[in-house]
Amino acid sequence: MRTTPRAYETIGTVVPEMLNGSCECGAIRYRVADEFLYASNCHCSRCRAATGSAFKPFAGIEREKLELLSGEDALLINGEDDLNDTRCAACGSLLYSVVRDGEYVHVALGSLVDEPSMRPTKHIFVGSKAPWFEITDDLPQFDEHATA
Repeated sequence: MRTTPRAYETIGTVVPEMLNGSCECGAIRYRVADEFLYASNCHCSRCRAATGSAFKPFAGIEREKLELLSGEDALLINGEDDLNDTRCAACGSLLYSVVRDGEYVHVALGSLVDEPSMRPTKHIFVGSKAPWFEITDDLPQFDEHATA
C-alpha cells in the first residue's frame, strides 16, 4: 500500500497526480489531486441517508484541489454553498460533500475512477451506526468524530 501521494516532476517542480472521478451515468466528470489529508468511513445518520448504505467512505481535501471537468449543468446540490452534498441530477450519484465552512470537500471514494493513494484509516460516528451492520475490519473505531 502506498503511503505518499503519487506525483511526477516537471521542470524542477513536483506536480501531484490527478485522479479522475465520475457519476454513474457519466454526465459529470471531475478530477482531484491525489493529496488527500484524511480518509474515513463515516457511519453518521446523515452519511448513511446520503449514500443509502451502512457508511460513506470518503477522503478529505481542500476544495480548490477538486476541478469539475464537465457536467456543471447536471449538478444537484443539496444544502448551502459551504455545506452540501453534491450529486448528479440525472443518475443521483453522490460525488462529494462540501464541508468545514466550504473550504474542504469529502470526496465519495466510490465516485473515483482512479485508485487513490490514501485509504480510510478509521471508522467515525460508530455510536450511531446502522444496528444491522457489523464492522469486521481492524480499523480504529470512534463513537463520534475523531481528529486523530
